[in-house]
Amino acid sequence: MTVSLMRAPVLGAKLALPDPPPGLVRRQRLTGRLDRGAQGPLTLVTGAAGSGKTALVASWARSRASSSPVVWLSLDEQDTPQTFWAHVVEGLRRGGVPVGGGLGDGADPGLPVRVAAALEEPRVPLVLVLDGLDRVRGPDVCSGLRFVVEHAGPAFRLVVLGRSEPGLPLHRYRVEGRVAEIGGRDLAFTRSEAARLLQAAQGGRAPDGRVVDLLLERTEGWAAGLRLCALAMAHAEDPLAFAGSAAAARQAVSDYLLTEVLAVQPAASRELLMHAGVLGRVHPDLAAALTGRTDCEAVLHDLVRRHAFVEPVSGTRWFRVHPLFTAVLRGRLRSRQPALEALLHRRAARWYAARRRTAEAVEEAAAGGEWPYAAAQAVRHLAVGPLLARPAGAPPTAAAALARMPEHTPGAAAGLVAAACCLVRDDVAGCRARLPRAERDLVHEPAAGPAELLTLELLRLLSAPDAGAADRAARRVAELVPLLPDEERARHPEIEPLCQYGRARALLGDGRIRAAREGFAEAVRACADGAPALLSRCLGRLALADAAEGALSAAEEHGTAALDAADGGGVPEEDRSGAAWLALASVAVERGDLRTAAAHLDRAAGHADTGHDPVLAAEHSALRAQLEVAGGRWHAALAVLDAPRPPGPAGAAARLALAHAGAALAHGDRDTALTALRAVPEALPARTVLLAQAHLAAGHSAQALRLAARAEGSAEATLPDRVRLTLLRAHCALLDGDETAARDRLLHALDTARPELLRRPFAEAGPWLRHLVAGLNGHSSAYEWVTAGAPRAADGMPVEELSPREKEVLALVARMMSTEEVAAELQLSANTVKTHMRGIFRKLGVSRRRDAVERARDLHVI
Repeated sequence: MTVSLMRAPVLGAKLALPDPPPGLVRRQRLTGRLDRGAQGPLTLVTGAAGSGKTALVASWARSRASSSPVVWLSLDEQDTPQTFWAHVVEGLRRGGVPVGGGLGDGADPGLPVRVAAALEEPRVPLVLVLDGLDRVRGPDVCSGLRFVVEHAGPAFRLVVLGRSEPGLPLHRYRVEGRVAEIGGRDLAFTRSEAARLLQAAQGGRAPDGRVVDLLLERTEGWAAGLRLCALAMAHAEDPLAFAGSAAAARQAVSDYLLTEVLAVQPAASRELLMHAGVLGRVHPDLAAALTGRTDCEAVLHDLVRRHAFVEPVSGTRWFRVHPLFTAVLRGRLRSRQPALEALLHRRAARWYAARRRTAEAVEEAAAGGEWPYAAAQAVRHLAVGPLLARPAGAPPTAAAALARMPEHTPGAAAGLVAAACCLVRDDVAGCRARLPRAERDLVHEPAAGPAELLTLELLRLLSAPDAGAADRAARRVAELVPLLPDEERARHPEIEPLCQYGRARALLGDGRIRAAREGFAEAVRACADGAPALLSRCLGRLALADAAEGALSAAEEHGTAALDAADGGGVPEEDRSGAAWLALASVAVERGDLRTAAAHLDRAAGHADTGHDPVLAAEHSALRAQLEVAGGRWHAALAVLDAPRPPGPAGAAARLALAHAGAALAHGDRDTALTALRAVPEALPARTVLLAQAHLAAGHSAQALRLAARAEGSAEATLPDRVRLTLLRAHCALLDGDETAARDRLLHALDTARPELLRRPFAEAGPWLRHLVAGLNGHSSAYEWVTAGAPRAADGMPVEELSPREKEVLALVARMMSTEEVAAELQLSANTVKTHMRGIFRKLGVSRRRDAVERARDLHVI
C-alpha cells in the first residue's frame, strides 16, 4: 500500500546518525540487550544527561545498518507535533518505507493512522530511533506514537531515548512484555568499561587501577563525568592526586551539570535543588522545612522522573542526590549566597534533632559551623558510644565532622567530644589529658545530666591508666546508666561491651593476662551484632591474650574471627585494629613459621593503633625482636627494643623487658639480661623462668632449680613458661649426668607443647637439646613434629580440626575458585582468605591448594 502524503520541510541534520565520540567504548553487555529488545515493538533507554544513551544506541544502530534499516531522529525543545511527524515521514521514506503524496496538516488526528498503515507492509525489520522524545512538548505526539506502536506491522521497531519516560502506557506494555528497558543503573560504566574509557583518553596508555577506582567511586559510573574527568586529568601533573580530589572532580563537571541539568529544570525544581539538594540526602518534610514549599514530594518525584541526578532511596520517603551534583550545587550556592549554606545546614540540624537522629544532627550542625550545638547534641544523646563502637550503618561522616571541631570550642560537651575523638585515633594519652578540663566545665553547667556524666566516666574507663582506675570508672558508669530514660538506654546497647572492653584493656595493660583474657571474652559475648568494629577489636585483643597464655589454637581462631568480623561488617580500614594481626604473628613465631610471622607483623604495622596503643606497640617490637633473634641478628633485636618510645603501662614495659632479656640471653650476654629483668615485676613467672635460665647459663644449676620450683608453683605460669621450666630441668639433669631423667623431662615437655604446636622453646633451647634428642631412640618420633609440618595422630587425622570458616574456604577452593572469588563469596578480604589458607595448610600438613583439597576429601572433612 502507498499512502499519499505531502512532504513538509525537514532538516537533514536531525535525521543524521550522530558521529561516535572520541574514544568510544563499545559496551557489548548493553548492545546485546538492544539486540534482544529490538525483537519486540518498543525499547526504552532512559537516563540522566550525559549517561551515554545517545552514544550507546548510535553505536548499536551503526552496527545494524548493513542488515536492516535504522531511521534516526534527533529531537529538541523547538519540535512541534507537525515538525515531528514531518521528520518521521521523511525518515521512513529514506529508510525504504513507500510513503508518498501529500502530508497535509501535521496536527491532523488521522496522520498516525496513515503512518501506521504505511508501516504494515515492510518485510525487513525497520527500526525508528527517537532521541530526546521527552523534549517535545504536548501530549499529541505520544498519543499518535501509541497508535503507531500498537497498529504498525510486526516488522516495525521503535527505540525511544530520553531523560524521562515518554507518555506511553508503559504500565500496560510492561505487563504484556512488549517493552525492553535500559535505565540509569544499567548505563553506569563498569570498572572495565571505565578503564577502557580512561585508556582511550590517555592515548592508549593503561590507567593506574587506583585512578580507575577513585574516579568510578566519585562519578558512580556516570559516562559524561568519567569523560570530563579523564579530559581534565590529562593535563594534571599527578593523575592519582587528581582522581582523589573531590574539588578537581567537581570543577571538571561543574559547567556540564549546571547547564545540562540544573538550568533545564522548572523553577520549583531549581529552588528545591539549591536549598535542599546541597544536603545530599533529602526528605520531603526536610525540604519543606528548608524551602517553605508544600509540594516538595511531588517536585522530588518529578526530578527522579527527569533523571536529574536525584533517585529515591528504596523503601523510604528519602531521596539521594548524586554526590558530584551535590558538590556542584554547594559551589554555586557559596558563590551566589555565601551565608545561606550555613543557615540551611543549621536548620537541617534542628530538623534532625527534633526527630532524635543525632548523627545527622551533629553532621549538619558541624557543616553549618555550629560546633557547640553539634557537641551538645553528641553528648546529650550519648553519641560518643556509637562514635567509639562504630555500629554498622552509623554515618562515618558524623565521626569525621566531630574530628574537625576546632580545638578551643567552648563548653564541657566540646571537651568531652575532643577527648572521644582522641580515643577514635587511639590517642589514649590525649583523651586522658582533656578530661580534667571537661570535668571542670561540667561543674559550671547546671544543665548537665546523667548523659554528660556517663560520657565522662565512659571516657575515663576507656582511657584508664590501670585496672584500678578502670574499675572505679566502671562502677560509676553502672550507677549512672539506670538514671537514663528507658528509651535512651535501649538505643545504646554498645555501653556494656564498651565497659567490658575498657576494663579488659586496662587489665592487659597491667600485664594481668589471664584476667584480661576472661574480660575480653565477656566483652565479645556482650557485643551486639550490629557493632562489627568493636567486636573485631575485642576479638583481636582476646587473641593477643590467648597467645600470651600459650593458647595458640584459640589465638588463631579468635584472630581470624576478628578479621572476619571486620570484613563481614564492612569496617573501613581506618577503623580496624592491628591486634588480630599481632596475635596471628605471635602464633606464627611460637610455631616457628617465621616468614608468616613477618608478613603478619607488616600487616599489623599498617594499622594506626599498632603504633599509638602502648600495649600493641610493645607487642610489635617484642615480636620483631624475636624474629631478629631467630635469624641470629641479636644486635638488630636489641636495637628494636632500645628504640625510644613514650612511657606505657606496666604490662607493656614488662613485655619489652622480657623480650630484651631473652634477646640478651640468646646472645650469651647474661649481665644485660639480668639488668633488663630488674624492670619486670618479681611475681611474673616469665621473669623467674628467664632468671633461672640466666643462672643455669652461668653454671648455677642449684639456684636455677630453686627458681624453677618457685615459678612452677605460680598459678599465673603460662604454657610457654611450663615448657621452658621442664626443658630447664631436663638440661640440669643432663648436666648432672642423668640422661634417663633428662629424656623423661624432654618427653614431658614435648607432650605439654604438642597440643598447641609450641615450637619456639625447643628452637631456643641450645645445642644440648640435639644431643638429648639423638638419644631418644624409640621415642624419636615424639620430636618430629617440632621440625616438621602439622603432626598426625595414629589414624592420620590432623591434630587440630579445621574451623567452620576454614571448611567454608576449603569447600570453595575445591570448586576451583580463586582467592579473590572466595573472598567475594564469603564477604572477606583476600588477605583474610590467605590467612585461613595458611591455617588449613598447617593443620592438614600440606603446602599446596590441590593437596589440601585432596587431603580434606580423604579425611571426609569436605
